[in-house]
Amino acid sequence: MNALQQYIDLYREHSGLLERHAPAVLNALRPSALATLTSARLPRKGEEDYEATDLEAVFAPDYGVNLTRLDYPIDPAESLRCDVPNLSTCLLHTFNDVPHIGHLARRNLNGPIVETFTEAAHNHPDVLAAHLGRLSHKGDATAALNTLLAQDGLLVYMPAGVTAAKPIQLLNILSAARPTMAVRRLLVVAEADSHVRLLACDHTQGSGVQSLNLQVVEMVLGPRATVDYYDLEESNADTRRVSTIFAEQHDGSELLIDGITLTNGLTRNNYHIEVEGERASTQLLGMTIASGSQHVDTRSFVRHSAPRCSSNQMFKYVLSDQAVGAFAGKVLIEEGCPRVEAYQGNRNLCASPEAKMYTKPQLEIYTDDVKASHGTTIGQLDQEAMFYMRTRGIPEHEARRLLMQAFMADVIDSVRFDVLRDRLHHLVEKRFDGTLASCAGCAICK
Repeated sequence: MNALQQYIDLYREHSGLLERHAPAVLNALRPSALATLTSARLPRKGEEDYEATDLEAVFAPDYGVNLTRLDYPIDPAESLRCDVPNLSTCLLHTFNDVPHIGHLARRNLNGPIVETFTEAAHNHPDVLAAHLGRLSHKGDATAALNTLLAQDGLLVYMPAGVTAAKPIQLLNILSAARPTMAVRRLLVVAEADSHVRLLACDHTQGSGVQSLNLQVVEMVLGPRATVDYYDLEESNADTRRVSTIFAEQHDGSELLIDGITLTNGLTRNNYHIEVEGERASTQLLGMTIASGSQHVDTRSFVRHSAPRCSSNQMFKYVLSDQAVGAFAGKVLIEEGCPRVEAYQGNRNLCASPEAKMYTKPQLEIYTDDVKASHGTTIGQLDQEAMFYMRTRGIPEHEARRLLMQAFMADVIDSVRFDVLRDRLHHLVEKRFDGTLASCAGCAICK
């Protein structure tokens, strides 16, 4: 049976229960999502021109869905620590797929508006009605499944001219005693001349139970708005994550997305960026460290439909043991869009003979007077550099770590939080040393 069918049947049987716990603006999106799913199927590995992940198998297990909106109470201060030293943030959290905004977080926002969809439906209905689901209607089956089953989410709303005094940190915790699907949703609306930095941290508590984190993020950047979004994953081997980010940029806006995977089970990250404004700037970065049987697959699509805008993509992988990495990226420059500058790069280091990397960068250009390029490399550790360091008394394991750290340095250095950047250098060193345990006490943010 098509893996999606079980969730279609679940919705049809319990649609009343789902809709009872969700705002009307979210319920209004479900019919089109259902129509997409009834004519869709998830690809299997190798079926298409390029497909490195068996998404059909990922969704095949019978994951439980929190239909009755059971609220799992959690005190982040008691359960785990997720705070980057010396980085003062406004901390929110989602436990499985139930968002929580504490009173302290609300007081610390001081300008930005962060609400659940249920709250925003009363307080800012026009913002939700204008933007929720508008970007994620692209026919993507996993995004449609999220729309079909989501019952709430978080809105980060930046009114025109507002600058967030503190970064907003979203702590996403996945924990369940039986196989569970967490259906998460985030909408970021940054109006003209607003500025916000977001740090999303995904963690899994416990082990031995398969869980699926299915999330959709939509971002709308108005003229001259700036959004930095750092997406950090430190989950365990039993976690499956399928995340899709949709973004729309208008004149002069600046978007930076930096996805970092330190530990995981199986991860699929999708990026769909629409650059619709002149002089808009996009940076799309990613860093993956995978070992054992970990699997990380990245898909990116950047469409330039306005002149005089730019995009820069760089995704780097370090793979060891039997880990699998994949990257498929596409840049499309539409007709009538001169003076666009677009670069796409994928650099990969296979540190063991059993590691596998699949890569397919693409460019489509339908106008003149542009600067665009793409490139990919797959290599192994530089044996001459290894030999040089060994002859100077550096042990082999330390020489390997130093080379792998140097390989990742430029992606880490693109982080615009000084404290977070320094912390990531330290965590990457620990990860290559093998001393960063998978989600052990929220190690990424201690």
